[in-house]
Amino acid sequence: MEKNIKGIIGLVVFVGLIWYFFGGGLDNQVKSEMQKIENQVAADVVEQYEIAKKNGTAMDAYVAAATVSAAYLQAKDEENYKKWKAIEKEEAKRAGMPFE
Repeated sequence: MEKNIKGIIGLVVFVGLIWYFFGGGLDNQVKSEMQKIENQVAADVVEQYEIAKKNGTAMDAYVAAATVSAAYLQAKDEENYKKWKAIEKEEAKRAGMPFE
């Protein structure tokens, strides 16, 4: 009887693992982790922008703002991408750069 229970538990675990790896569970976890990484990169670049704006030239702030908008584009965060494109445009004006 105990042998049958162990066999059933083993089979359930095996089927669960097969579903997880081939049923999309692993893909979803990878996508989730990638999104976290992309969001963290964007947050780090925002901090870099703040430093550049505070301590650098107008050109430094413009380049940093452009990097932030690119990071949000990479993260597929449309709301923050639009926000930072507007900031990038303002920083371009301050730096005397044309912006379309």
